[in-house]
Amino acid sequence: HRDREGGPLDRKRISDVLDKHLEKSPSSTSRGLNSKDKERSSLPSTSTGKSQLDHRSASLSKAKYSDEESETDSEESDVSGSDGDDTSWISWFCNLRGNEFFCEVDDEYIQDDFNLCGLTSQVPYYDYALDLILDVESSHAEMLYGLIHVRYILTSKGMSAMLEKYKSYDFGRCPRVYCCGQPCLPVGQSDIPRSSTVK
Repeated sequence: HRDREGGPLDRKRISDVLDKHLEKSPSSTSRGLNSKDKERSSLPSTSTGKSQLDHRSASLSKAKYSDEESETDSEESDVSGSDGDDTSWISWFCNLRGNEFFCEVDDEYIQDDFNLCGLTSQVPYYDYALDLILDVESSHAEMLYGLIHVRYILTSKGMSAMLEKYKSYDFGRCPRVYCCGQPCLPVGQSDIPRSSTVK
């Protein structure tokens, strides 16, 4: 099983694929540009966004860029399984290698502020991460999605989604002979993000 942190090359590839996906998606969203969105656009380039993308693409030579573009195209096709235009961030994230244990959380669940109560203090750049999950732009979205996922799978809809994944052997099968291919169920060892891995 791969380490969740990944190396700098993996992070760069994921970031490049994400940036490419964001470039392809239409700039308009279901929500209009509000004051929070205006504040976000004035952020310094330390957060993941267009300014960082511009810096990256300006620093690459054309030959290098075309090589990386072909790599990210194949990476994107491995990840999304489609053209990428119709794929939401949630689908993209759940289909990434190593994220097989996640089920897709309903947008309605995420948009209900009650379900997100208390998460703002646990995730840096919470508003931006939430916007990325809801197909706007941001960073730290993986951590926030994981925390939302933990709450969602305790609801009846979430349990149904996880039961379907369990029944279809998405979590694997027990390798022991006497278990006769019994499906496995992932277990989190801690409620604290990034303190331990799922077993």
